[in-house]
Amino acid sequence: MEIKEITDKNIWEKFICENSPQSLFQSWNWGEVIQNLWRLGVFENGLLVGIAQVHKVIAKRGNFLHLRHGPIFSHWKKGYLDYFIDYLKNLNKAEKTLFMRISPLIENNGENKKLFKGYGFIDSPIHAMDGEYCWILDLGISEEEILSGMRKTTRYLIRQAQKLGVEIVKSKNKDDIVEFLSLYEQTSKRHKFAAHKGIMEEFEQFLYDDQILLFKGYYEKRLISAALIIFYSNQAIYHHSASIEQKIPVNYLLQWEVIKEAKKRKMDFYNMWGIAPVGKIRHPWKGLSIFKQGFGGEIKEYLHAQDFPLSIRYCATYIWEWLRKIKKGY
Repeated sequence: MEIKEITDKNIWEKFICENSPQSLFQSWNWGEVIQNLWRLGVFENGLLVGIAQVHKVIAKRGNFLHLRHGPIFSHWKKGYLDYFIDYLKNLNKAEKTLFMRISPLIENNGENKKLFKGYGFIDSPIHAMDGEYCWILDLGISEEEILSGMRKTTRYLIRQAQKLGVEIVKSKNKDDIVEFLSLYEQTSKRHKFAAHKGIMEEFEQFLYDDQILLFKGYYEKRLISAALIIFYSNQAIYHHSASIEQKIPVNYLLQWEVIKEAKKRKMDFYNMWGIAPVGKIRHPWKGLSIFKQGFGGEIKEYLHAQDFPLSIRYCATYIWEWLRKIKKGY
């Protein structure tokens, strides 16, 4: 076996499409957005059997290596993982990092938990993020069937928005992102969440392959709501959104237009991204989760992010992230 860097985008994307099409953060374009990374291929007798986009995160509390939605293997054989984790340990040592964090999109079950625990990994103190606990809508049925599968209130509010003259505009214009970012900043302050950085770069990068659209919702010519939707592999992904507080059901019609666009692009699923875990009554995403679930669909849960400590200083990071999670109600 050997590990070497992959420089061919087509080889990279073909492997993801065949083995883990939902792994957005392992996509080539996402790597172009974040940079400061290694694109590693795991080979057995010359055959590509695994890939991992490894990002070195520079943080005040200590640097670490991050594999979001990875690694990806053609088959989850223990021998592949043994070899790859040994490689990562050496890479971490060379880069002088505090820990490594991985979050492969594999089923959250006892077997997979036991597998990583056996290597010395522990559950990350961060909340369920990066779409590891998400709401998925099957798009392999007709629009009429999707509508009938919605909550009655959701269907009503979609029609109400149409009657009120709500307008949904789809845009690929980079200038419109400036308007979105202004609305997004207002939303982050109102809901007290840390605004994502690099949204403009994300839009520009995914636009090269026609994999992103900005949906804007207007009422009486005023921008009320907006969402950035990524169309990657076999799914549409509800990635960023922003809105102002109001009683006009713009968001409902906007999501319906996203669903129709996703079907037009022949996507298999609409990944509405993170929701609150079952039983978390006071979770910050509770209201958003109720909204998403109204469109029909089902929960998809992946293995929680795993950390491999490499320094005693990781303890401070663990405590800080755990306290922040508790403070925010996750």
